[in-house]
Amino acid sequence: MTIFLVRHAHAGKRSEWKGDDVVRPVSARGVAQSEAIRDLLADRSVRRILSSPYARCVQTMEPLSAGLGVAIEPDDRFAEGARLRPALEAFLALDAVNGVACSHGDLIPELLRALVAIGMEVDGPLLDQKGSTWTIETNGGHPVRGTYTPPAA
Repeated sequence: MTIFLVRHAHAGKRSEWKGDDVVRPVSARGVAQSEAIRDLLADRSVRRILSSPYARCVQTMEPLSAGLGVAIEPDDRFAEGARLRPALEAFLALDAVNGVACSHGDLIPELLRALVAIGMEVDGPLLDQKGSTWTIETNGGHPVRGTYTPPAA
């Protein structure tokens, strides 16, 4: 089975956004990255999409959701500031459905390090650029191999 870990698409600079950061949207560049993620995962039999409830994460998953007819499930376990253990458990449970989780730059590095610590092999550094995707092959719910796909735009 396979699970996918996505960092939300480009959303501009936090310092330039006026208002609650929870509602900061993806930028035009982020829209293009979101469409590229849809294209990357379109034929991967994804049956579940979990996302941080932050607007930029939900918007990153919207093209994939629409293309597959799979609802986005907002999940606080993938929000900024979320704790590692609950996020890791929720993420690994997605292997039964080729699921996707979309999260943020504070949690994704922690998740990647934890996946490596429990057996995931990788060919390079644990990158996590905005709009990037990790494809993680699993065996019985355990991560075996991770492959990084950089953002398209």
